[in-house]
Amino acid sequence: MTRRSRRLFTTATAGVTAALLLAGCGGGDGDKSDSNGKIAGADTGASTSASPSASATAAAPGRPKIVLPSDLTYTFEWPKTGDGVKDAVLADSEQNIKSVDLAIAHQDPLDTAYRYYYEGEAAAQIQTYVQAYVKAKARTTGHFRYYDPVVNVSGSDQASLVYCEDQGKAYDLYLKTKKVDKTAVTKNSYVLYSSQLHKNDKGVWAVEKLMSVRGSSKCQP
Repeated sequence: MTRRSRRLFTTATAGVTAALLLAGCGGGDGDKSDSNGKIAGADTGASTSASPSASATAAAPGRPKIVLPSDLTYTFEWPKTGDGVKDAVLADSEQNIKSVDLAIAHQDPLDTAYRYYYEGEAAAQIQTYVQAYVKAKARTTGHFRYYDPVVNVSGSDQASLVYCEDQGKAYDLYLKTKKVDKTAVTKNSYVLYSSQLHKNDKGVWAVEKLMSVRGSSKCQP
């Protein structure tokens, strides 16, 4: 299957559509949104991070332990901002990205880790997304890079995060055959994400809404 949107969702003309597609860099139509109801582009994996806040967040009491396949890695080019609230949003966002990958690795649409970090509409979208990977008996392998984060905070418990993802070195791995579906790097290997978060009663910055635009000019190298 051809990847169009590594994880999630794209912006539809009149709102947000859960347009999920299995991983693969070649598909999609640039800045147009995916709205065909398929899934593409989830990833799982161990991670490397440029942000020192991630390990501290992962070790916090009550948070799920996220251990991902060693053949899938991340780089988060998300330096600390110096603002405690914004840095907490970035740290929790690293964990919410990994938690979805963990559900895919577990082949479990109701995995507890992602449900710790996603609520409401976003949680329902994640469940559908993971279900598509389970149906396809696939996950991803390779490397994902995240960069150019922009955090905005409103009041004490509302925030937004916009960031880019580089899928150029990430591919689909089919579990039964162990076949890796390698695809060429194109402009559609770069995805712009926008998330809306709130600080819940656990003190976690949980995702309520998540949208993406494949091939966005804002994320091109």
